[in-house]
Amino acid sequence: MIIQIPLQTGSTVGYLAKPNNPNGKAVIVLQEWWGLVDHIKDICDRFAKLGFVALAPDLYNGVSAKSPDEAGKLMMALNISEAEKTIRSAIETVLGVDGVTAKTVGIVGFCMGGQLAVYAACANPNTISACVNFYGIHPSVTPDYSKLQATLLGFFAELDKSVPPETVNTLASTLQDLQKDYTFKIFENTHHAFFNDSRPQVYNKEAATECWDKMIELFTNKIN
Repeated sequence: MIIQIPLQTGSTVGYLAKPNNPNGKAVIVLQEWWGLVDHIKDICDRFAKLGFVALAPDLYNGVSAKSPDEAGKLMMALNISEAEKTIRSAIETVLGVDGVTAKTVGIVGFCMGGQLAVYAACANPNTISACVNFYGIHPSVTPDYSKLQATLLGFFAELDKSVPPETVNTLASTLQDLQKDYTFKIFENTHHAFFNDSRPQVYNKEAATECWDKMIELFTNKIN
């Protein structure tokens, strides 16, 4: 269902999925550059079926893209500071939902949202205990990795031109030097957005299934 997420000035909307049998844990889901589209809502619903309360804040305030050019313009126009405030408000909102007993949340993002998920985890170390980054990319988002406290999972594609393996390996070296708790995997013969089952031209069921299982394991064990 669509709910209001209060901000310091005004509000935005988000898609909230509530389980019939909550496990006490909550997850924030961050959109790709397309916006808060049906695919992102479906991911929230999948979490809810497993007992998680899931909330996807609308970072574009009701706008979604139909073409890559339009999506790129929306992504580049996003105010990163305001987006982080929206995510922070979404965390506060979802922690207050009936059935949520944990004091921290998990966060997952895809494409643009993947980079924002890591950014948010670094900016909110006390409330985000687990973070999953699916092939995150945004040229204007530079997380302060030194502040990262969450356990981080990163899933990437071997044939991704936006986030090539050398970029992933560089980030892994940075996190290793900082002694952060992270695990990255680059899936062979996959493309950017391989988790998105609404895009058959890039979707890879085997990789997506493995990622989903590892993500659920992380959130089950680390959200507390």
